Amino acid sequence: MRGGRRGTLRFVLAMAFAFAFAAAGVCPAQNAAQSSPQDSDEPVVDLGPGITPPRVTHQVSPVPDSGTGGFRLSGVVLIGLVVGSQGLPREVHVVKSLDKDLDRNAVEAVQQWRFEPARKGDKPLAVRVTVEIRFRDL
Repeated sequence: MRGGRRGTLRFVLAMAFAFAFAAAGVCPAQNAAQSSPQDSDEPVVDLGPGITPPRVTHQVSPVPDSGTGGFRLSGVVLIGLVVGSQGLPREVHVVKSLDKDLDRNAVEAVQQWRFEPARKGDKPLAVRVTVEIRFRDL
């Protein structure tokens, strides 16, 4: 990514110690990231003392709708998700909306991300996190 250049996207992985999924305005992702059955059965914890947060290893940028030439709004979309013990995102959903099309683009991009999973000691864990996606208009 090239910071400071107009039209580029900035991403910040914002980890929360506690995350409320029941917040007003939460929109479920229409196409949740695929995960193995054992991933969805594993316990999910909140980040806290003694837990090393997950780290993004592969990041995909949201793509503007074809024909628009770029994004028409500036702002932030907050995406909530669970990073499984295999480093795959699941339960990807919008926590703070900006625009329905930008929200969808952000969710689709985050579903393609890959992570080094959170750890407690040397054991990988599934954790709830929040990702902040910044959009800049062109």
